[in-house]
Amino acid sequence: MKIFWFIPTHGDSRYLGTAEGARQLTHDYLKQVAQAADSLGYEGVLIPTGRSCEDPWVVAASLLPVTQRLKFLIAVRPGLHQPALAARMAASFDRLSGGRLLINLVTGGDRAELEGDGVFLDHAQRYEQSAEFIRIWREIFRRSHTGEALDFEGEHLQVKGAKLLFPPLQQPHPPVFFGGSSEAAHELAAEQVDTYLTWGEPPADVARKVADVRERAARHGRTVKFGIRLHVIVRETEAEAWAAAERLISRLDDNIVVQAQAAFARMDSEGQRRMAALHAGGKKRTRAELEISPNLWAGVGLVRGGAGTALVGDPQTVAARIQEYAELGLDHFVLSGYPHLEEAYRFAELVFPLLPLSVREKLPGATPTGPFGETVANLYSPPAQRASQS
Repeated sequence: MKIFWFIPTHGDSRYLGTAEGARQLTHDYLKQVAQAADSLGYEGVLIPTGRSCEDPWVVAASLLPVTQRLKFLIAVRPGLHQPALAARMAASFDRLSGGRLLINLVTGGDRAELEGDGVFLDHAQRYEQSAEFIRIWREIFRRSHTGEALDFEGEHLQVKGAKLLFPPLQQPHPPVFFGGSSEAAHELAAEQVDTYLTWGEPPADVARKVADVRERAARHGRTVKFGIRLHVIVRETEAEAWAAAERLISRLDDNIVVQAQAAFARMDSEGQRRMAALHAGGKKRTRAELEISPNLWAGVGLVRGGAGTALVGDPQTVAARIQEYAELGLDHFVLSGYPHLEEAYRFAELVFPLLPLSVREKLPGATPTGPFGETVANLYSPPAQRASQS
């Protein structure tokens, strides 16, 4: 089990869909979130991509010198990046970071955004292009030790004499992550990527996705790892957690929800369609309606695109829900919470001690020497809490 956090390069707030409680997006703030994740023991961080975000490669490069072990899951975008250039970028980042790069292959589902960036392919063509892109990218890395050049002529991409002179630290290339819910996405994942990520859906739906990708991968003679992208709202009690979830959307204006859902509906992303279906395109608004599976809440997706669900509950319950997903075969958990700085600490302090022992032993500070907490009366350190040995 590997636990990741999130760098909010599209903004951060205490309330969704409003400027109230919002944070100024500065490098200093992003640095605070990254350093918190690094020191707390998260495996890595996802940096989002799109025109609503700061550029992920620039942000990740700026955060390398201020972190020590944190890995960065960074997007490559077929149609925006060319595969040979993307290979050089990845190899350089991987070497200079000491092997801290993970690649997120993003096909994209917002036609308006894609056309603004010069990509005019439909859904099926974009997946064809993505398959060609990652095939070229991987083959360039495979040949990097021999110096052999690559010629490739596909339907959407062509290279002639492509080569990589400086190989990456991770072999044969930095691991490739990818997410998508369509049949084309599942086939691409099965054939080309290392880890398939799903957005947070009810466990039964996730199980069907895992089974389909796993079966397709077997037909290609491959195995694929699996992960999930979720928000988390964890508090010391169930009541406090659900109150925090309600607070997160308490400033929402109905018109903002309508506008957001109309924009999402114009996208040709199957994953976005599935997220919207969980809250009926913004029509579900009460806790009873938005709790679509035990402790799985669809309220985030009322105004946020992409991953729109959160695990809500006390530490024991959230840890148990994570374990349920792990038992389906998922081992990468990419999490986030609003605001991201405080919630990185909150999740680590409340849930990390309840994770399997094999996970806790790999976290920095898993065998602390203290003192921890505020010293009492100038004499006594607070007694250390005993972590669960499950």
